[in-house]
Amino acid sequence: MDESPRYLDPQTLASIQGLDLAARLAVEGYVAGMHKSPYHGVSVEFAEHREYVPGDDIRHVDWKVWSKTDKFYLKQYDEETNLLTYLLLDTSESMGYASEGHVSKLQYAQLVAAALSYLVLQQQDSVSLATFNAKVDRFLRPSGQPSHLKDVLQVMSATPARQKTDLGAIFHDLAERFKKRGLIVLLSDLFDEPSRILAGLRHFRHRRHDVIVFQVLDPAELDFPFRQTTLFKGLEGLGDQLADPASLRRAYQDEVNAFCSELRKGCQSINIDYVLLRTDQSLDQALSSYLATRSARLTRSR
Repeated sequence: MDESPRYLDPQTLASIQGLDLAARLAVEGYVAGMHKSPYHGVSVEFAEHREYVPGDDIRHVDWKVWSKTDKFYLKQYDEETNLLTYLLLDTSESMGYASEGHVSKLQYAQLVAAALSYLVLQQQDSVSLATFNAKVDRFLRPSGQPSHLKDVLQVMSATPARQKTDLGAIFHDLAERFKKRGLIVLLSDLFDEPSRILAGLRHFRHRRHDVIVFQVLDPAELDFPFRQTTLFKGLEGLGDQLADPASLRRAYQDEVNAFCSELRKGCQSINIDYVLLRTDQSLDQALSSYLATRSARLTRSR
């Protein structure tokens, strides 16, 4: 009997010692069994050679050069042979929220980012990581080396949820930094003005990046299960608010649904994939169905 689903539960994965092990379990539990990767991509336009280093894919060794020089060189291409994946991780204060019995939004986003990093590097593709709150906090340059996973996980593990964020400004900044076209994967609760968020996302599309937006929310933020008079703590500079949840529930849920709908429709209008993730979802539900759908869509478009 396959026991992988119990490892894919976010609460279980978060309790495991180290994101690297959680990433391996998450990927090996379901993604490794897929026949085709939804991320893999190789350029065909040869550009130049570079010297081989341990860990490189030997499929790209130029054996003709080796026969003449007795040295190993890899063929390089205009798109550096690999797909380039930029992971953008929101580490603002609101991402630290967790309702009772659940991991925080930041912990969940880290697990998703860890799993995707592991997957991308297993395919000899390249991954980059940017963490941000009020500004871009850390930026790891892209690499396809297997050892790069350790760097990605160390940065995520050492990054707490703090400060406010300005998503529009952050996206404009990063769009100018990313010189090579690639796949941008955003992990955020998207707590900002939709118009500013979408303007920043349009900048990525203008630079001809492919973009996937994962909006990560706690189930309490969607279902509003509170019953008794509750003091709601303000995050990112907002004040605390004492309120009767029963009198607010319908209006609150209408606002949240409208907010998510505006973001989803805005992303669709500029050909950006939008995926809502709940932190009570197991990672197989959160990722495998989306990745399979994306893979099938890309296959049909070829």
